[in-house]
Amino acid sequence: MPLTRALPLTRALPLKRLLAAAVAGLFGATALAVTPAHAAITSPSATNTATTVTYTVGYTGSPAFRRVYVDADRNAATGFATAGVGADFLLENNTLYRNSGSGWSWASVATVTHTAASGTATWTVNRSDLGETATPGDADLVFQIESPLETSARITQTYTGGSDGSVSYAASTEDITNPERGLYHHTQDCDAADFNQATLAAYRANDHISLVMCIFYLAAFKNSAISADALAKFQRQADTVRAAGLKMIVRFAYTTNTTGDDAPLSRVLAHIDQLKPLLQANSDVIHVMQAGFIGAWGEWYYTQNFGNAGVVSATDRANRKAVVDKLLTALPADRDVQLRTPAFKRDLYATEPVSATQAYTGTAVARLGHHNDCFLASPDDYGTFVNPAVEYPYLAADTKYVVMGGETCGVNSPRSDCPTATQELALFHYNYLNTDYNQSVLNTWTAGGCMTTVRRSLGYRFALTTGVYPATATRNGTLAVRFTVRNDGWSAPANPRKAVLVLRNTGTGALYRLPLAADPRRWAAGTTTTVSESLSLAEIPAGSYRLLLSLPDPTTGLAARADYAIQLANAGVWEASTGFNDLLRTVTIA
Repeated sequence: MPLTRALPLTRALPLKRLLAAAVAGLFGATALAVTPAHAAITSPSATNTATTVTYTVGYTGSPAFRRVYVDADRNAATGFATAGVGADFLLENNTLYRNSGSGWSWASVATVTHTAASGTATWTVNRSDLGETATPGDADLVFQIESPLETSARITQTYTGGSDGSVSYAASTEDITNPERGLYHHTQDCDAADFNQATLAAYRANDHISLVMCIFYLAAFKNSAISADALAKFQRQADTVRAAGLKMIVRFAYTTNTTGDDAPLSRVLAHIDQLKPLLQANSDVIHVMQAGFIGAWGEWYYTQNFGNAGVVSATDRANRKAVVDKLLTALPADRDVQLRTPAFKRDLYATEPVSATQAYTGTAVARLGHHNDCFLASPDDYGTFVNPAVEYPYLAADTKYVVMGGETCGVNSPRSDCPTATQELALFHYNYLNTDYNQSVLNTWTAGGCMTTVRRSLGYRFALTTGVYPATATRNGTLAVRFTVRNDGWSAPANPRKAVLVLRNTGTGALYRLPLAADPRRWAAGTTTTVSESLSLAEIPAGSYRLLLSLPDPTTGLAARADYAIQLANAGVWEASTGFNDLLRTVTIA
């Protein structure tokens, strides 16, 4: 390919590939291994306003050149031919070029706004500099980085009207590691061995998992106080989980024996008093607490002290409720406690599901969720349901506002196969599920083609669809913003979550945070929600500002950590280094 242009673009690597192909033709296809595969480009996207177009692409490594080929007339026979398009324009780093002849021949048009940091490249171009000649207003795009040279597949951008400052966002199919949702790991008893920080960090990085189970057995303390060493071990576990960027599902129990040799009520209540300071101090990394304590595995069935094998007296019920009431006071009011079956909540507290007005009020019914540890294993999930005709609609309604999770425990085809599994995971608003048990069931989901859906849909999955933002605003005035977010997950966030509009000065990088009144817990599964607010710009200096959406953890110690912030399921918006979601819009305050 001739280098007949005044651009700093090297073609050394493409030449290597041409030579490699020639060698392969002479000596066999294995010679193509000269150039290794390098999947470096991710999430190419394009959005526009009335006056600008913004292109974004993710990449790995440190490429010297970042490019976008724009086929403005969507005619592959005109312009520079590459990857199935005929590029009329080329963006290379901070310069826009127009194709000025056949082949590789370009003329400079303008200097554009371009940034490349933290594995994301972004260009903002004046629409007037592009020939938007296709009908209806759209363009074919190809993204490229070098070196090594990597080229994306063609994507098509359809321009929105943009006259009102509107932006349309492209959805992403990425498997996202978001906090407080998804598959969880349970590989050891929490009292038996310390968590390893590197192992937990690998769960995040490699498995897209942000949750671990901590079942802490107190077998040695059925007749005594919990030892200082055991309490210190729980604190170490929480510290390691926090350092690795994960959260815990917590349960305490006394036995794994079906004889049900647990502790009496007085001992359980005394132990919860001992644990209360630890639960309060580490609630930032406690996603949810399961009621536990009673019976084998803390599942409330085989028990010597609280009504065994389903034979439960009025006194037993009162004692069970006393344990739950004690747990609700031991935890902060914004954390849920899960019960093993729907019947337990209905028997001990209320037969009606929590309502929208009751939700998130801190009352017992608003804080009591559910876990099913034999999901799909039999017609009644091994006793999880007593009366499915009543409990199914109850659970479907209740879990709109409280945490639902659990694990599978045995293949039970066709009930445990993909069609029923995905239907009930959605119906009961599942927030999390064990990835380590039962592997036989999970393997059938992989074979049946629904595991990808399960991984993406557990818990919440927020994706912006559109937004409207002004191009200018008055200093010390207000900024009106409106965006629509769709929840493609099976549940809403269970715990409090802030929503903040962040203004970042494009010159200095200074940040200004404007809290939104919106509550992400109300962004219900399967719905779209429009946030429309007018925010005060008092104390914000004049200047140009990038608009970003932050959904941080509300606790003081985790609020600034990107690994505890929510990533939106959109292409080209996530900033992994900051935990912000780029709204792809800049506002000038004057």
